[in-house]
Parts: sequence; structure tokens; C-alpha cells
Amino acid sequence: MSVKPGTLYGVGVGPGDPELVTVKAYRLMQTSPVIAYPNKRMGGKSYALEIVELYVDPTEKTMLGLVFPMTKDEDVLQRHWADTVAKVWSYLSEGQDVVFVTEGDPMLYSTFIHMSRLMRQEYPEVSVVSVPGVSSVNAAASRLGVPLADGDEVVAIVPANRDIPAMREALLTHDCVVFLKVAKVLDDMIALLTDLQLVDKAMVCTKVTSSGERVWQNVRELQGASLNYLTLMVVRK
Repeated sequence: MSVKPGTLYGVGVGPGDPELVTVKAYRLMQTSPVIAYPNKRMGGKSYALEIVELYVDPTEKTMLGLVFPMTKDEDVLQRHWADTVAKVWSYLSEGQDVVFVTEGDPMLYSTFIHMSRLMRQEYPEVSVVSVPGVSSVNAAASRLGVPLADGDEVVAIVPANRDIPAMREALLTHDCVVFLKVAKVLDDMIALLTDLQLVDKAMVCTKVTSSGERVWQNVRELQGASLNYLTLMVVRK
């Protein structure tokens, strides 16, 4: 008799504070025999795993660390992703549910998006379920006391990059813009905000709500700074 495959759950575990893990996320982590998580290649602890280690006993679970290479080489990416999906399938094919924990929300700029897409392509018999979590965008708004949108206002979530005309357009056409992963282009963004006379409308958060959280109300002091990858900027006009 063939075994019914387990379910793959993409579980958002919030921006950093373990108390922001949802009740559903907690229940699934308790009941699933396999906990998968993004692992760092260089030996540092997974941020998602840091958030949930209060709730997961590694002696009672199969802990599946998955490394996702930071490269744009399509051949390398395809080989690595195929291997990663196959590793997860090896547990699902035995009828075991797998919870893949990801910081923030699994359907907002998450590694889980690509994993779920490939899993459905390669193993369509697998049920894939997304469990929403508190995103860093929502957490930053609460931490800063800045509403993202009110009434008919329009908000944008934008991955920050060096396409300055596009960044300028986002700022000009929205009431509030949240720039994700802003650390790598921080000086460019400060220069743009200064040019648009919006520098006093911007604030920056790193690892918001976590024990390593840092907040800057005055972004001018960040000129030339080197910040953590998990850094965002909120600009509300």
C-alpha cells in the first residue's frame, strides 16, 4: 500500500519577537515531526530558528537545515534547489508532515515561495499550505508608531535597489513606502530622500522586535553606516 505524502507547511514565525508567533504556527511546530529552516552556510544560527527555538525541542524533532546559496548563477541555483526540494520530499514521501519556518510571512518575499512552487511542479501529489505570520513591515509600523495607510492613502512595499529613478517614482506616487533590504543602498537612499526633501520623513529599523533590534529616527546619522541585512526603511510623507 502506498503511503499518502505528508503536508508541507510554510509557517511564518514573525519578525523576531517569539511572542508574535501565532497560535496556529505553535500548534504545527508541536505536532509536525520535521522542522525545516533556512540555514546559514558559514555556521551562524538561522534567524528563523532563533525565533522558534523556545517552542521546538530538537531532541524530539528531525531538524532539517536547508542552505540557500546567494548567487545569480542559474545552473548552480537550479541544481541546489532541486537537491533541497528532494531532501524535503524524502520526508514527505514517508508520510511525515514538514513545517518550514520562515521569518515574517511566507508569502511576502520569502524563500518558501520558490520552494512551494518547485514542490508543486516536481511532486504535485504533495499538499502545500501557507500559514501567515506577522511581517517586518507590520512590525516596523507598530514599533515606530507610524500608520502604513489610512483612509484612501496608498502604501508600497519595495525591495530597495540602485535603480534610483524607480525608487524616486515609488516615493513620488505613494503616501508611504517601506523599503526592504535597504542596508546595501543606504547612502543612495539618503541622498535621494535629501533631494526630495523627505529625509525627515524616514526612519530605519534593523531586526525589528527581536533582542537585536535597533531603530534610527534620524537617518542622516546612518550615512556611511554598515547595517544588518534585515534592515528596512519606512518613509511616510
